[in-house]
Amino acid sequence: MNHNQNTRFLTKKQALDSRKWFQLDATGKTLGRFAAEVAKILMGKHRCDYTTYVDTGDGVVILNADKIKVTGMKHARKIYRSYTGFMGGLREVPYETMLARKPTHILWHAISGMMPKTRLGRQQLKKLRIHASNDHTLKAQKPVTLNI
Repeated sequence: MNHNQNTRFLTKKQALDSRKWFQLDATGKTLGRFAAEVAKILMGKHRCDYTTYVDTGDGVVILNADKIKVTGMKHARKIYRSYTGFMGGLREVPYETMLARKPTHILWHAISGMMPKTRLGRQQLKKLRIHASNDHTLKAQKPVTLNI
């Protein structure tokens, strides 16, 4: 008996045709655990036809990014650093300030750190939409609500 049980790899067109969008609510979720689940969906690792070299991931819409939680003393000690390129241009913004100014950056920073540092990883990260409030403009994509 010769059964054809070869591993089936997706092509780029098949992956595009089967792409879906998911809507997630960040209210009360722990930052790192939530970001890890979102990164899996963006990469496509939640699907049985995951292929490493094809963008098999789905799109993600995150709502209520300003209601994300961190554990322990991170809300007082966590610092977001960026460098302007000039001498003495290291900018340090504490977590509390970043949450007040730009809550979407907190989630984007955590999720992008968990994505592959390749061209494919950057392409997959473009399917991420983060909103600080409960409303979004991606109703045409018909996102399916998930509860993680």
